[in-house]
Amino acid sequence: MSHYSLSDKLFTDDVDSEPIRAGFGRGLKVAGETNENVVALCADLTDSTQMSKFKETFPERFVEIGVAEQNLVTVASGMARAGKVPFTSSYAAFSPGRNWEQIRTTACLNDQPVKVVGSHAGVSVGPDGATHQMLEDIALMRVLPNMVVVAPGDSVEAEKATKAIAENGKPSYLRLAREKTPVFSTEESPFEIGKAYLLREGSDVSLLGTGTMTYQLLVAARELEKQGISAEVVHVPTIKPLDEHTILASAKKTGRVVTAEEAQIIGGFGAAVAELLSEQLPTPLKRIGMMDRFGESGSPDELLDYFGLTGDKIAHAVKEFVHEKPQYHREF
Repeated sequence: MSHYSLSDKLFTDDVDSEPIRAGFGRGLKVAGETNENVVALCADLTDSTQMSKFKETFPERFVEIGVAEQNLVTVASGMARAGKVPFTSSYAAFSPGRNWEQIRTTACLNDQPVKVVGSHAGVSVGPDGATHQMLEDIALMRVLPNMVVVAPGDSVEAEKATKAIAENGKPSYLRLAREKTPVFSTEESPFEIGKAYLLREGSDVSLLGTGTMTYQLLVAARELEKQGISAEVVHVPTIKPLDEHTILASAKKTGRVVTAEEAQIIGGFGAAVAELLSEQLPTPLKRIGMMDRFGESGSPDELLDYFGLTGDKIAHAVKEFVHEKPQYHREF
């Protein structure tokens, strides 16, 4: 039985919605109040990334770098070497999109606790279009040695994740969406770096989600239940290090796995799960996400629907997968 606390408004018309980045803003302010060594650096997007709360509270611990993302993380790495806990923020398209080499060389190679916060990730950025819809960041960041990669599912979890990476002593990437998304967790819901969480039990297929897609999987599971398919939902906010135990336990139970991410499936979250399963428990797997293509301009809801990333579209894809693929059993 799952003991994860889900919002009691989850499937109601008045479900709470808030930008995930708002939780980061609150969490960073709390981290700053807890630890005077926490500092913040931004690339001229302070309000957009919600770093403004920290700036207003601790102006002496805030540095406006300007539109210079390579310098953003390089300065942060120097501050980390001096004993600070630096958070850097920009749009994910620019950090890590523009400064990956500096993150690799100054933060990861030296194992400095630089916190890279990539906001406005995924196609739900909307009208800004393909140039600003960062879809490759999970792949880019999880390949880096020493890097921790976290994609919170909602704003409540983003606040917890921010406070957690402030204390983990490691280079860390926090992936944030732009638009308001439903809040499915509660203040009592657990969050720990490296842990995945069983949200709903099932027997026919495991639905593994990260970031904004976990809510969509909960919607999909509810729809699948009406069609006689029992779907287990596992929320995986930490992509690296991956919670292998929880994922393997679910895969062993259901014999089929579907992953969902608002990112490229090549090298992304689904690829991480594929690597795990292929080495330890070969299981039929379907990856849902961006299929080796760029985004387009449109409203967030329109784009999620167009790319098959809504609960109803995911339910349809899962139903087809379940009917096509037999459940894995060890005696095969």
